[in-house]
Amino acid sequence: MDYGHYSVMLCESIDSLNIKPDGIYVDATLGMGGHSYEIANRLSGGELISIDRDAKALERAVLRLEPLMDRITLVHGNFRDMDAILDDLHIDKVDGMLFDLGVSSPQLDESERGFSYMADAPLDMRMDQSDSVTAADIVNTWPYEKLKRILYDFGEERYAPRIAEAIVKHRGRARIETTLQLVDIIKSAMPASALREPQHPAKRTFQAIRIAVNDELEAISEVLSTAADRLKPGGRLVVISFHSLEDRIVKNAIASRENGCTCPRDFPVCACGFVQTLKSVSRKPYVPQEAEILENPRSRSAKLRVAERV
Repeated sequence: MDYGHYSVMLCESIDSLNIKPDGIYVDATLGMGGHSYEIANRLSGGELISIDRDAKALERAVLRLEPLMDRITLVHGNFRDMDAILDDLHIDKVDGMLFDLGVSSPQLDESERGFSYMADAPLDMRMDQSDSVTAADIVNTWPYEKLKRILYDFGEERYAPRIAEAIVKHRGRARIETTLQLVDIIKSAMPASALREPQHPAKRTFQAIRIAVNDELEAISEVLSTAADRLKPGGRLVVISFHSLEDRIVKNAIASRENGCTCPRDFPVCACGFVQTLKSVSRKPYVPQEAEILENPRSRSAKLRVAERV
């Protein structure tokens, strides 16, 4: 099955942006360009800014977006630098922003990137190949307590102490160089009952290390807390996340701009100075339809949240 050209929750995300033909939009995580194509295809007189920190993603997307490039500006950068990127383009406010926080299928499928626990490859996991810290650096140099913490915090891995201990013990004998080496170490630390679970035993650990390598969660929290300031009134913020920790950060970032008043409930008026800037379009996240999950199993954990600038 070809996952390479599948954009998760494509219809839901595009509909949620409520696109105006002459509007200005940001696709903060370009990936393979599927979302960008559909946004740009709905523009006439409008503009789309498409950002990705992965230079290879930009190269691939150009081929897909070529018929619409007259309305698209591609930017090699990190979405956490959104303010600077928009300032450089002399753009003050936009009509909508889309964030797809997942690792793209080509990144997973290209074994040399080291994201997958299903194929042997160097331990890399960098979204941006110019970054200095790799997954190998983390597993071979970070102390036990720090490894345990990221496995708990970023991977929600209940066997974090055992896995961290196994990593430290193994690297004391020989450096850990490849993905399948790490998979074997993870499996060796887990009880037999955990190895029989449907989810791959290395999934949570690989997720945690990938997040640590790319500093993902801090970046998500930072940019979503300020994204509302770049939206025009009525502009939409649309975010697709792929695990509970990401979704919690997205939910809290929206809530801080929607329900951030700290005054006691019996106060007749707000005295803390809070000004609401976002309102949730739906209290619960949207999830993929069953048909999409059957066509693309990687979409099954996706959650989409939408907020509107007030």
